[in-house]
Amino acid sequence: MKNSEVKYKAIKLRSEGKTFQEINEILDTEIPKSTFSTWFRGIVIPRSFSDKIEKERKMKLIEAQKKGVAILRNKKIKYFQNLLIDNNDLQNLLKNKDIAKVVLATLYLCEGTKNKGRSALVFGNSDPNIIRLFLLLLRYVFKVDENKFRCTLQGREDQKIKKLEMFWSEVTSIPISQFYTARIDSRSKGKVSKKPDYKGVCRVDYLSAGVFHEIMVVGGVLTGNIEHYK
Repeated sequence: MKNSEVKYKAIKLRSEGKTFQEINEILDTEIPKSTFSTWFRGIVIPRSFSDKIEKERKMKLIEAQKKGVAILRNKKIKYFQNLLIDNNDLQNLLKNKDIAKVVLATLYLCEGTKNKGRSALVFGNSDPNIIRLFLLLLRYVFKVDENKFRCTLQGREDQKIKKLEMFWSEVTSIPISQFYTARIDSRSKGKVSKKPDYKGVCRVDYLSAGVFHEIMVVGGVLTGNIEHYK
C-alpha cells in the first residue's frame, strides 16, 4: 500500500472516530503518534469520539494506577520478607538465659513500674504480644511461683469485662481466680470505641521483691546508672 493511500485511509478512519491504535490495527501498520498528529491536524473529531477517548484515557489511567500499586505492594512484601530472613534466627538467642534476662529487664524498664521500695513486679500493656513475651521471659529466666501472679484489667464502659478476663487469662495463662476487680475508664462513659479489637490494658503483678530487685539491678547495669535502680 502506497504512503499516500495509507494516509488517506488513516485520515478517513480518524474522521470516523478511530483511535491511533485502532487505525494501526486496521491498516496493519506501525505508524508513530507523531506522524498521525501531523496527518490529522485540522480534523474535526466527533463529540462521541472525544467522549470515547476520554473514557479510554481514564481506563488506562486506572489500569496504570492498579499496576503501580501492585508493583509497590510486591516490592514491599519482598522487602519485609528479606528483613524476616535476615532476622528470624534472633529468636534463638533467647534460649540463652543471660540474653533472655537482658531482654526481660529492657522490657520492664520500658513498661514496668520502677518505684523504689516495691515488693512486686508491675507490668502493663494493651498489646497481648508484649504481655505474652514478658511472661514467657519471666517464666524462663526465673523459677516463678504461679500462685504469686495477679492481673488487673482496665477496660472501657462499653466492653464486657467477663470476655476480657477470659481473653487475658488465655494470653497470660493466669487463672481468672487470680484477677483483681477490673477498672473501668470513666472517660469512656457514653462513648463508642473506635477500635473494635481493643482488649483494654492488662496489668500483671508478680508478688516477689527478690525478682523485682534483680530486674532493677540488671536495668541499672544496662543503663550504667545502678544507683538509680537500687
